[in-house]
Amino acid sequence: MRAPVPRRATTGAGGESERHSVDALVARIAALQKKHRERVTREECNKLPGAPLPRDVVQLPHWPDSVRGVPNGFLRSALFGAIAKGERRYMSRERVTTLDGLTILYTGERLDQGDLDVWESVLHVARTRALGVTCRMTSYALLKLMGNTDTGKNRRVLHTRITRLRANAVEIEQDGEPYIGGLIDVAYKDSKTKEWVIVVNPKLHTLFAADQFTQIDWNVRRELVGKSLAQWLHGFYASHAKPYPMCVDTLLKLAGSEDESPSSGRQTLRKALDALADASTAHGQPFSYDVQGDLVHVDKKPSNSQRRHLAKKAAGQMKRHL
Repeated sequence: MRAPVPRRATTGAGGESERHSVDALVARIAALQKKHRERVTREECNKLPGAPLPRDVVQLPHWPDSVRGVPNGFLRSALFGAIAKGERRYMSRERVTTLDGLTILYTGERLDQGDLDVWESVLHVARTRALGVTCRMTSYALLKLMGNTDTGKNRRVLHTRITRLRANAVEIEQDGEPYIGGLIDVAYKDSKTKEWVIVVNPKLHTLFAADQFTQIDWNVRRELVGKSLAQWLHGFYASHAKPYPMCVDTLLKLAGSEDESPSSGRQTLRKALDALADASTAHGQPFSYDVQGDLVHVDKKPSNSQRRHLAKKAAGQMKRHL
């Protein structure tokens, strides 16, 4: 009769060591699977759209990487003002200076052109996904998208601006449906991945109808960083196919200028227009201006969509005269 084979010991130093090795392997596999899931989530957020989304899904227009989409109402008002650095004034359902035919009431800490940079970048990422769903993005990716270096100071500024964009309410009435809501619906940092988790209100798409938003050339705008009035003028004139003469004082009020001196304001405006002309010309977009009395006359090259708009408008006028 064969002697029974002795069982492997399940206790003692050897057994304990083996169990620890197995436990470590299981934990390692779980950690790798978690990292894989997180990577897939990030890639899903950042990849370009593939198959068409269902018809009931609301999405922003998919503009090219070289531009940023902004509603015309925001570009033709003092909502994102050319204001000085320092303490921000809090506004409570305060009417923002706008062009005729547009009404904006704003509640929250006053916004500037730096806040617009961040909002444009958030929408640039969100445009590849359905509105109303979470979109994840890292501070590094956002800063890189804006052309900023990844430093502790820039991360803190980014955090402050995203918080400001979340803690507000905008009421806007223009052609089409009115919009009441925040510029960002949800924004928080994932405590584990340190990514920003952001949700944009689906109703925001009403401000992005075909003739209600402008594609801002990002290279020109980046050329004007640190020159807030020039950045505002760039957006304002980009939103017009054929700009009409504007009073100096009107332009400064629309830009949200806080300069109370007429002569100083006029000087600042000329410097900003010079900077805009230089930046535009450097990127192949001729822009010139002439100040005649109190009126600013601007000549610029319209975009392809604006040329189509002008042609359609001219055809309509010809039909009415036939």
